Amino acid sequence: MSKAAIRIATRKSPLALWQANWVADELSARGHACELVPLSSVGDSDLRPITSATEVGLFTKRIQQAVIDRQADVAVHSLKDLPTAEFESVHVSAIPPRADVHDRLISLKGWTFNQLPDGALVGTSSRRRAAQLLHARPDLQIHPIRGNVQTRIDQVVSGQFDATILAAAGLDRLALPTIGGPEMDLQLMLPAPGQGALAIETRRDDPETSMAVAAIDDADTRNCVTAERSLLRHLSGGCLAPIAAYGRIEEGCLHLSAVVLSVDGTVRLYDSGKGLPSDAEGIGQRVAGALLAAGADRWIQAAR
Repeated sequence: MSKAAIRIATRKSPLALWQANWVADELSARGHACELVPLSSVGDSDLRPITSATEVGLFTKRIQQAVIDRQADVAVHSLKDLPTAEFESVHVSAIPPRADVHDRLISLKGWTFNQLPDGALVGTSSRRRAAQLLHARPDLQIHPIRGNVQTRIDQVVSGQFDATILAAAGLDRLALPTIGGPEMDLQLMLPAPGQGALAIETRRDDPETSMAVAAIDDADTRNCVTAERSLLRHLSGGCLAPIAAYGRIEEGCLHLSAVVLSVDGTVRLYDSGKGLPSDAEGIGQRVAGALLAAGADRWIQAAR
């Protein structure tokens, strides 16, 4: 057992605490004492729609800073929230096995996507989700929604929205009832880069903690999300552009599918690539290059 408890920095939301406790349980099972360091991020206090926020890393910077400042030893993030630009003093020591990558359609009546009434009011502040919804159903009304998972479900239950879209991973981790509603087909709704995966950061000058955390890394998940984040970085997309990507390994080959859309969903650019998992970075770069050649930069810039 480690001489001192590993201090795990986390946001205070129910989902973030679940994720941090999961990491603590995994480390404890390997003989390491752990304690949580709950913190509030800018994203927790700023409840404006995400599209109006300008700061990168709304949900991650405060947690990372606690590790950099030695207030904690480990930071636990939802990987899709983690900017692709890295701090020099910390690194991602582990990406555990990924959860379900799908999005789920949440509605009081349990509608499938095709059953949504004409002009249905759907709450989402994700441009990725909104653009893909509008591409398939231009009749839908998309309005911003904020709050934690339960708060967004409550807004559907109370009738403020006909439906919302939530990540299956978060619903499963919190064991929340989905009040009906299926997983959305990946042909319709590709996930955000890194969706369903966790990123666990440690300081580069703390090899003992980094080694302890590395024990829960999953190589296949790391390769898949590396391809997705490589694509995002080479597109210079950030968290606000309507970009979606999904990497998966089939028969030893890494396949990457990606889309870039206009904010209103009228334009959808798709490309894909494959190769050895060890070339995850290159696969992401090549697919990004193909999308840029097809004009993706125009729609990414427009989203800003």
